[in-house]
Amino acid sequence: KEPGFFTFRHSLAILYDSTDLSQEDVSVVQVGEQESQWQPRSGRLSLLGTMGRDYKVAYQFSGEYKGFDSNPDESWQITDVSLTFPLGGPANKLVVGKTKQPFAYEMVGDAANLPQSERVLSPFFVSRNMGLRMIHVLGQDKRATLSYGAYNDTWDIQSKSSRGMEYAARATGLAWERPGGLHFLHLGAAVRKIDDDKGVLRYRGRPESNVTDYFVDTGNFSAEGAMHYGLELLYNRGPFSLLAEYNLADVDAPAQGNPNFSGYYLTGSWVITGETRPYDRNVGYARRVIPTGRWGAPELVVRYSSVDLEDGPVQGGSFEKTYVGLNWWATKRWKFGLGWGRTWLDADGGRGVTDAVLTRFQWVY
Repeated sequence: KEPGFFTFRHSLAILYDSTDLSQEDVSVVQVGEQESQWQPRSGRLSLLGTMGRDYKVAYQFSGEYKGFDSNPDESWQITDVSLTFPLGGPANKLVVGKTKQPFAYEMVGDAANLPQSERVLSPFFVSRNMGLRMIHVLGQDKRATLSYGAYNDTWDIQSKSSRGMEYAARATGLAWERPGGLHFLHLGAAVRKIDDDKGVLRYRGRPESNVTDYFVDTGNFSAEGAMHYGLELLYNRGPFSLLAEYNLADVDAPAQGNPNFSGYYLTGSWVITGETRPYDRNVGYARRVIPTGRWGAPELVVRYSSVDLEDGPVQGGSFEKTYVGLNWWATKRWKFGLGWGRTWLDADGGRGVTDAVLTRFQWVY
């Protein structure tokens, strides 16, 4: 039977967290007392499909509660409203609408696939924006990708900001690989240009948490715009992987001495039962662990991250964080995670210490 003119499928992801926080006195003075809590971390419903017969246009609509890819200060948000037009075949596509910007490995894929539970480089990217995006998958064996786009938040019907035009691009490639897809080296580079119609920028971030206050925050300062640069590396050898990423913000703010801000992380992963994350050549990204055994796939994760928003007269603070955790990929849909992290915050002339234990229940359909 031939498929109809209109196809439809849905996707649902539900994540629920418990975060237990403890602070030393200096930390309480710096950021206030942080509350331990249970939280519906994310609930996303996506509607996807195609329209057409010989020429198929893909569509996506997603709405989310407390989502990974939405503003953490808002409870409900429409995250995706887009149409994707193939241009001369599936290797070249034009995406129109509200979609992800091609910048930062942490952001371009689904957060439910990552070994770590939360992102840390959020000061340097926005998750979604209205605009146009081109996607190219290069080579017969799809060893490389190139994606670039132009965006303007004022085009969004939900917009509460007016930053102006933004441009982003990301290129990835498999530097080398062994047959079977278990042993490979992925490299990537990205750039993002931002402007602000009001001549004001602000950088702020949380320490890999959705429930804490912003630990680092520059506040508003006068600036014409900024260039953001990103480098990424993923080395995979069977059940072992090493993921690293570095972001730099070069800010055009003469009155502030043209400050630079940076952030990076290094994540190690070992899937104890031998599974590996499958690499998706269409997006230059590794997907989530799919267990092959009856009792699922436990994954040990260690991570070090850092964000520095201090340079010259702009003193937004800086922090370092360590994390160790265990993910149990019980089935292809269920995951349970437990991890402990410690954050050292340097701000206001002191160093504060905060410990966090995060428990996560995740179901993806």
